[in-house]
Amino acid sequence: MSTNKLPILRNAYPELTRSEKQIADYISDNIDTLMKQTISDIARETNSSEITVSRFCKKLGFSGLQSLKVSLAADMCYLGLANKTYQDITKDDTCKDIAAKIFQTITDGLQDTLRILDFDAVEKAVDMLLSARQILVCGFGNSATVCQDFETRFLRFGMRVHSYADSHQQVTAAAFLTSEDVVFAISHTGATIELLETLKLAKSNGASIITITSHARSPVAMMADVVLNGMGREVNYRSEATASRLVHMAIIDVLYTKVAMKIPDIYKDNIKKMREAIARKKL
Repeated sequence: MSTNKLPILRNAYPELTRSEKQIADYISDNIDTLMKQTISDIARETNSSEITVSRFCKKLGFSGLQSLKVSLAADMCYLGLANKTYQDITKDDTCKDIAAKIFQTITDGLQDTLRILDFDAVEKAVDMLLSARQILVCGFGNSATVCQDFETRFLRFGMRVHSYADSHQQVTAAAFLTSEDVVFAISHTGATIELLETLKLAKSNGASIITITSHARSPVAMMADVVLNGMGREVNYRSEATASRLVHMAIIDVLYTKVAMKIPDIYKDNIKKMREAIARKKL
């Protein structure tokens, strides 16, 4: 069993220490045996200490080994029912093969995200967005396209929302933020230096931070007040995080829909105004 097939482990793996990665690899390769083992057993099999195993469980967000086992069992049940195969694209693949693998990769990423997304955090993010004086949306590269989508959609609520993909514009905007404002940061890796600089400045001015990222323990996630974790399985021949981009956009769709439900009259009125304005631009 590959680590990247287990959503719980794949999400945290890049941020684990060498010893913790050894434990994660052991769990992936011995999932059935693990269910009968104690912390002492795992420590012995991985040449680590019981404290390291316990810390590993807590780093993944669990109170201990037992709660981790319960979640892993649910993952295995889901993966077994789905009967999925994770395959990279090869040079001999036909267009149909490529499409099938890419579509499956996106589907898997969405289903994985549905299983790990913190919906209490989603609710909190919605409330923060609704109460914000203004929203600064920041991201670079592929994430910048997601930021633009966020701005386009949330403008429909009449919110003051601005998306910037330029580092100078970001820090300029962040310099004028207050405790009434929210920064919405989108980053696949959660480790972009320029983005971290923007967030530090925004935080120093009292602004709240919401982030969508594929890595729940990344530097950006550590700085955020609310973390929305979206996972996308990437395949070879696509060095950029294409699947993750679509997963992150799906999370934005959830936020958008929930905000619309919270202010239905404003939403309906604004949609009507928007459609009337756009209609004037058509023949």
